[in-house]
Amino acid sequence: MTEAGGIYHAIKLAAQLFGRPLESLTAAERRRVSHVAARLQEIETLILGTPEAASVLLPAASIDASLLAIRRRYADDDEFQAELGRLGLDVPSLRQAVACDLVVEAVLEEVAARSEPISDTDVEIYWHLNQHRFRQGETRLLRHLLVTINEDLAGSGRHDARARIDAIRTRLVSEPQRFAEQALKHSECPSAVRGGLLGSVPRGQLYPELDAVAFALAEGGLSEVIESELGYHLVRCDAIHKERRLTFADARQTIREHLESRQQACCQKAWIKALRRQAGAGSPVAHQR
Repeated sequence: MTEAGGIYHAIKLAAQLFGRPLESLTAAERRRVSHVAARLQEIETLILGTPEAASVLLPAASIDASLLAIRRRYADDDEFQAELGRLGLDVPSLRQAVACDLVVEAVLEEVAARSEPISDTDVEIYWHLNQHRFRQGETRLLRHLLVTINEDLAGSGRHDARARIDAIRTRLVSEPQRFAEQALKHSECPSAVRGGLLGSVPRGQLYPELDAVAFALAEGGLSEVIESELGYHLVRCDAIHKERRLTFADARQTIREHLESRQQACCQKAWIKALRRQAGAGSPVAHQR
């Protein structure tokens, strides 16, 4: 692996692990990136010396597309070139690093394809041993109305906001069917345009103050006024969808994809382990099939 390849891996890892450019990482984060990049460098060097890598025909368009994706992270070409300079790279060396990375990806895909296929029996056994994992938690079809508090805006202070939502709740207690209309007219939540409809909501998705109340409501129930850091809220539960266990038919494809992914990863790890063993023994890398 070239030095450029190591820097390229570090750039990718900074984005993948921390979502930030390499130069913005803390010292601890950079140490972690450097450690992982060194391991990737070792693996890439081994893979690039295999017959599988030598047989990869990499279209120039694939390299161009990857380079373009990197270039688009920057405002303009000057910023892009300046960043390469700070990292000790230029476009040709970056292109070579990208090409090596794409070759490794292609080889690992080919190795993964050698894994034993997952049978229907494998899927069924996994289902029977792990049925407890295939549960869909309770969800509720909820509507929401929000009146915010803004002490700097006339008519929106705490007292006025509370009076306004109390009046709305009084109307809804006597005329529940008006919730959508009242939300559209008075709510300051983005859901107002949908009549306050939040959709089917699982437990834990809302603010804690709202979540506890929403999941204690009966079907068709309207909450008391709830106060949060955003303001005052009303929540209505239109329907309750109880927790249920997924059927085998529901879960079958998910199970198959999970088992295939696991099988392919095991095949790749075993292949890389064999490369390391051969490299440690000083023998030439053989074609692993």
